[in-house]
Amino acid sequence: MTPAKQNRLPLRQFLTLLTFITFLTTCTTLAQDDRFAEAEIIMKRANGFRGIWYRNQPSNDEYVYKYSGGLAVYPANHRPFAIYARQVDKTFFCFGGTDSANSALLHNVSYFDHRTGKVANPLTILDKKTTDAHDNPVISIDDRGHIWTFSTSHGISRPSYIHRSKKPYDISDFKRVNATELVDGKPQPFTNFSYFQVYPVKGRGFIALFTKYNKAGQRVIGYNTTADGVHWNEWKVLAHIEEGHYQISTERNGKIGVAFDCHPKGKGLNYRTNLHYLETSDFGKTWQNIGHDTVQLPLTSRQNPATVHDYANEKRNCYLLDITFDQHNKPAILVIASKGYEAGPANGPREWTLFRPGNQGWEHHIVTTSDNNYDMGSVYHISGNSWRVVGPTYDGPQAYNPGGEVAMWRSDDGGVNWALERRLTRNSPMNHSYVRRPAHAQDGFYAIWADGHGRKPSESFIYFSNANGDVYRLPRQGKAAMLVPEPLK
Repeated sequence: MTPAKQNRLPLRQFLTLLTFITFLTTCTTLAQDDRFAEAEIIMKRANGFRGIWYRNQPSNDEYVYKYSGGLAVYPANHRPFAIYARQVDKTFFCFGGTDSANSALLHNVSYFDHRTGKVANPLTILDKKTTDAHDNPVISIDDRGHIWTFSTSHGISRPSYIHRSKKPYDISDFKRVNATELVDGKPQPFTNFSYFQVYPVKGRGFIALFTKYNKAGQRVIGYNTTADGVHWNEWKVLAHIEEGHYQISTERNGKIGVAFDCHPKGKGLNYRTNLHYLETSDFGKTWQNIGHDTVQLPLTSRQNPATVHDYANEKRNCYLLDITFDQHNKPAILVIASKGYEAGPANGPREWTLFRPGNQGWEHHIVTTSDNNYDMGSVYHISGNSWRVVGPTYDGPQAYNPGGEVAMWRSDDGGVNWALERRLTRNSPMNHSYVRRPAHAQDGFYAIWADGHGRKPSESFIYFSNANGDVYRLPRQGKAAMLVPEPLK
């Protein structure tokens, strides 16, 4: 081999290095453009449902990006995007909207009226001054019926915001909440939180699980509580194992369950693996694993009592999709397992896997497979041993990009065996992605998601389905106070 050839990088290594440099340049540019940009309060009717299109990390191949598409209700670590209020028979929801040029992330809130079948023309609360869908909002409702929105931030480069409706069960106007959190025992402005997941607990206030970034840029997961949404307590760390985590969570009757992965040291953030689970029934005072053993926090070792499955030993990635409880408050965790982070057939199949506690510990079974790590869907407990998964599990028009065609899968033996129940979309021009389950989901408004082109900027429509699998598209334009959803044929 000649010296010249010895100094050449193999093509695959060169492309990997080029992708990494491009990614760093993109992140730096975005951070400079958006850094410390104060959001603009809008408080005007949006006149239609226009979802944000977003992309992340150029891949320099035919798939164009690591992931991209219509991401109005992204990511899986934000929740909930929708919540049902029995008192008024409405499902309130929020989403990342945009203008006609897809040049702004607008935080929109609306509701579906189960009595009329119509949706409220969205109210745009603010312009987040970014196009990063990691800054999408989440929604909640307090004991008095006030609607709350929590405007997240991706890391520390932009501020976060909290808003509360001025009237119960009314989205016509919101006021900003100047919240504080305790830091070393002293109140400080609560103006930065990422991957926010918030749950009202009757008579106690809110408990929220979210991420803080440390000086090394690692994602540290934890939680905080508040009695009134304004004065938050001291943030407590759940886990900081090696280079950090993503987490997803759920709530039922005051019980919180959280599942999280791990970024092993030296592997980079694209390598996420392993699966862990913890739960609390006392508003975060104590946390237990599935064996009811109280766990000392924070967890700092990869070998710990919260471990559900060791994907690292199998050399596979784990992508968190959804988590819910059954009628006995036992958790079900839905993940995708794959061979690597890059798009394309080489890392397939992407296995949709459901974990549930059994007589001998955790059990898991494959629901189906799909073609991308970010084919996010949701799991529903129907009754007894019956379960349902709704998500983009069929290939879409942009194969191997996030999303696809949406389908319902059902199991009537506790999640062991699965069968296709119904295909919800067919022959779509763009991929459908991020199918989300509302909190306390009702049959009329059972799932919400968006579509978008998998490889280039596009318009993005918002959709929802009922429990039968009938799909409706929300009108992109409209000036009336209440708008009529369009049945998808």
